[in-house]
Amino acid sequence: MFQIGNFYDNNNMKCISQLGQYKVFEHEKDLSVSPFTAETAYFASEMNVRKRQVLVELNNTGCTVQSGAMQWMLGNVNMSSGVKGVGNFLGKMVGGAVTGESAVKPEYSGQGMLMLEPTYKHIIMLDVAQWGSIVLQDGLFLASDSTLQHKVVGRSNISSAVLGGEGLFNLSLMGQGIAVLESPVPQEELIQFNLQDDVVKIDGNMAIAWSGSLEFTVEKSTKSLIGSAASGEGLVNVYRGTGSILMAPTEK
Repeated sequence: MFQIGNFYDNNNMKCISQLGQYKVFEHEKDLSVSPFTAETAYFASEMNVRKRQVLVELNNTGCTVQSGAMQWMLGNVNMSSGVKGVGNFLGKMVGGAVTGESAVKPEYSGQGMLMLEPTYKHIIMLDVAQWGSIVLQDGLFLASDSTLQHKVVGRSNISSAVLGGEGLFNLSLMGQGIAVLESPVPQEELIQFNLQDDVVKIDGNMAIAWSGSLEFTVEKSTKSLIGSAASGEGLVNVYRGTGSILMAPTEK
């Protein structure tokens, strides 16, 4: 049995969102400043540039976390490497190399608390079951329920990888559970497209996540290459089919 003080009742720590076993806490101000950094810290806070942390309240449940993201854990919490044999380890190494994600993501389980390291990025929590499966832009994954399956998916053609700026492979999550992502923009700024046998064309690498059911390609903005050059748009990222897309309004 444990107690924790100056946390839930800390006036500088505000719980801004919660989903499943995850709570997102935001530091209202950076209090660990010197006279030389106080001005920067003040204006950063005024512009919503604040440290955020994810607390995982484990209740005989499990959580997979990005390597190196754990700050502290409390209670009967056990950590494992998430590797299930030599073949699984080699698969994770290959997957990590091609997606840019950490090869081995530790798994935490039991009864207690797990706090992740502070980040200035914005935290987004998604119910993966509502997406069927979801494909993530490189570097967004922070944590997920251990019930979710992690899989490396490749682009449908080489052009989408070379020209689309999305990389040759991406991390895909599928199953029942919550995914926690680090986003360059807050959730209230993200635009969500819900497609039913339709298409979205995006000029730039601004889609941060999309349904695994969608086909991703790179195409000319007009039917002819000369027309694309004349329009100034050139090539666009195309998402076609039935599913959803989360898009940042600007490139960060």
